[in-house]
Amino acid sequence: MSTAPTPIRLHHNQVELALHELRGGEGRTLLLLHALGEASPTRVPTALDAWPGPVHALDFTGHGRSTIPTGGGYTAETLLADADAALAHLGQVTVHGRGLGAYVALMLAGARPTDVRGAVLADGPGLAGGGPSPSSPVLLRVDPAAPQPPDPYALAELSSDVRPPDYAATFVRQAVHFSGLDPCVSVSARVRPEWLTAVAGQVGVVEEPVAAALARYAAV
Repeated sequence: MSTAPTPIRLHHNQVELALHELRGGEGRTLLLLHALGEASPTRVPTALDAWPGPVHALDFTGHGRSTIPTGGGYTAETLLADADAALAHLGQVTVHGRGLGAYVALMLAGARPTDVRGAVLADGPGLAGGGPSPSSPVLLRVDPAAPQPPDPYALAELSSDVRPPDYAATFVRQAVHFSGLDPCVSVSARVRPEWLTAVAGQVGVVEEPVAAALARYAAV
């Protein structure tokens, strides 16, 4: 019985992240960021197989083969720092994010515009988060005996993570201004929470299928 290859271990503060090489090769890497509650795929998904270069996938904190911290404390910005650690290891990348990973991909494109050569935002769990504004405080109750990963605190906290549309649009503007790419973000998701509707309406963003987006950024 074959086993999955040992991932690259990245140390980020007190967390050890798992970065998986799904395919080697020459050229710019396609970095995959998974959805809420999921983990990195064990092989390149069929929909992404046309990417001409290497493909890596990151397990976020609390997911897959990355560290599960004690006591939660998850935010999208925490996962942004995870993705930034992967970027530091890989160099320039194009990013494909699903669900929660799409939101992190957008933030990474704005935070590291010269290193992210295109971000593709696709459907998946955790895309909407907790909506555009804070709701009533809730005391989280999780089952510590639940099978892990994913960390039940990650599921509870990241599913209620606030996604203000104007905040999301700020990352687009940063990416447009500093990346030199136009467009620099592709929206492939069919589901459109308020933050993604705001992003799709920004200059420098194009709405197109995943295959078209990958072909666009592979040519950059």
